[in-house]
Amino acid sequence: MASNGVGNGEFSFDNKRRTGLPKIQTQKTEDENVVCHDDSATPVKAQTLEELHSLQKKKSAPTTPIKSPHVFGVAVSEEERQKQQLQSISASLASLTRETGPKVVKGDPARQAETPKVQQPVHHHHTPALNISDSGLKFTHILYNLSPAELYEQAIKYEKGSFITSSGALATLSGAKTGRSPRDKRVVRDETTEDDLWWGKGSPNIEMDEQTFLINRERAVDYLCSLEKVFVNDQFLNWDPNNRIKVRIVSARAYHSLFMHNMCIRPTPEELEDFGTPDFTIYNAGQFPCNRYTHYMTSSTSIDINLARREMVILGTQYAGEMKKGLFGVMHYLMPKRQILSLHSGCNMGKEGDVALFFGLSGTGKTTLSTDHNRYLIGDDEHCWSDHGVSNIEGGCYAKCIDLAREKEPDIWNAIKFGTVLENVVFEEHTREVDYTDKSVTENTRAAYPIEYIPNAKIPCVGPHPKNVILLACDAFGVLPPVSKLNLAQTMYHFISGYTALVAGTEDGIKEPTATFSACFGAAFIMLHPTKYAAMLAEKMLKHGATGWLVNTGWSGGSYGSGSRIKLAYTRKIIDAIHSGDLLKAEYKKTEVFGLEIPTALEGVPSEILDPVNTWPDKKAHKDTLLKLGGLFRKNFEVFTNYKIGSDSNLTEEILAAGPNF
Repeated sequence: MASNGVGNGEFSFDNKRRTGLPKIQTQKTEDENVVCHDDSATPVKAQTLEELHSLQKKKSAPTTPIKSPHVFGVAVSEEERQKQQLQSISASLASLTRETGPKVVKGDPARQAETPKVQQPVHHHHTPALNISDSGLKFTHILYNLSPAELYEQAIKYEKGSFITSSGALATLSGAKTGRSPRDKRVVRDETTEDDLWWGKGSPNIEMDEQTFLINRERAVDYLCSLEKVFVNDQFLNWDPNNRIKVRIVSARAYHSLFMHNMCIRPTPEELEDFGTPDFTIYNAGQFPCNRYTHYMTSSTSIDINLARREMVILGTQYAGEMKKGLFGVMHYLMPKRQILSLHSGCNMGKEGDVALFFGLSGTGKTTLSTDHNRYLIGDDEHCWSDHGVSNIEGGCYAKCIDLAREKEPDIWNAIKFGTVLENVVFEEHTREVDYTDKSVTENTRAAYPIEYIPNAKIPCVGPHPKNVILLACDAFGVLPPVSKLNLAQTMYHFISGYTALVAGTEDGIKEPTATFSACFGAAFIMLHPTKYAAMLAEKMLKHGATGWLVNTGWSGGSYGSGSRIKLAYTRKIIDAIHSGDLLKAEYKKTEVFGLEIPTALEGVPSEILDPVNTWPDKKAHKDTLLKLGGLFRKNFEVFTNYKIGSDSNLTEEILAAGPNF
């Protein structure tokens, strides 16, 4: 095909050969540069791929103006502040025997062009350096307070078993341990804790000496410093600004860093600048085991708390819940020293500002009943009650996921999105959709997410003094009433007992109820004697006019197997009547054996179920079962009977008298 180049910028095909086709012409316009739609962009400023990649990420600002830029009248530069922060982290990681901290530098080693050189002083005479070790020569890279997105990248790139699920959550594996190891937890017994802590029979505190703690600390620190990079989180515990605790978590895994980012309170950039020295430090060496030959060790796992040093060491377990509950234990020690009551409870608040506390062991409905669309959620698990009111200790929720369904628990379902950690769940390998019914890894599957992911969470997570204290029990024996009003002594008695009944299978396949007691509804985490927490609870309830309630979410009309579970709709009606104050106006009568005050009628709940004896066809079987449960309560309480509350033995006798009487 030939074409004629026509002058004056015209262009036309040679029509002699292409007969029958219209003539195409392009005419030069006045402005050569105008194109009808020019979507060509200016070329990138980069000369290489590396340069292009460097343009993709905006440098985080020299965060915020420093509130106090002068230290002793000298202005602190951004560089100086960064240096002080690194010195603080190096001090945290210091070996106690070598008395030195590692050389630390911020940032991901994979992205560093080269490790910074350290200026060495010039020595004219050659002196052999005797105390230099290989670990002293290397740099440890600090990944400091990374964002969830950065932690996702670290986990997916470097940690086997990390995947993004279809909802955007990060699925992780906690290794061989899929739950806490209470038998491997130790607390240093020294002059600080000798008289303060609860030791001996029934206590969760198993002792170790300071020397053994220091051996384990050194082992964890040496392991962490031997790594190319460690994750450091500086965060807070307790939403009450007057009683906030600064915590530093040093860990080897992105999973652990993201978990704690979600579970602790996240500082603002301004708060981080003033963070300074932490009040408490966790050294989480994860999979690295303790030395079995070390005194007090019973396995290759050890979780050690030293209250005098304000430190916790984790060896031989990657289960993240150890950090959460370890810190909860620490709060159970630190807060009562300030006359603040630490509580293992859920907490919510009505539109009128009425606050309710929910206590209950696993399976009693604590999470379900404290998550209420008509009320604000202050928190689901750990709280403080001070002179100012209640505050959540944590910045997140740690929800069970087994058999999770959108219909049953929409708030938890919807919270499992980008930023949430999903522990030990099973998912479909292609779509990455999680199967919450699958127990292949463990039954204890969990989701950890920031509390803001719950739509009706109250931020900041604080509230006024509680109006109602609700103790939940799932009584599989079927003899406790659906609801009882408690006096102060009864509240203390049932709070110290911490009762529920599990349904356990026996050898021949018959399932029968087993009573479970956990002091203060969280025996695994308390540090002081249970009666101390109970006395504080009673004192606060008396001072602020709160009412105690015992709510049975278990069986009615017979024990497990013959009776039936009390309908959730009825329990919700009972809880609503407690919140509204209607239940206080009801008429009451007393039950035998436990001496509980029960309402005779309540709107929306069949009157006959309010007194358990009515629902049992066999009255003798009811009486026998009632006496059996009373006996179990008595037997459990024997551990606490010899303990005086302060110098007051009358108070102890009063609590005892509030128990079952037969």
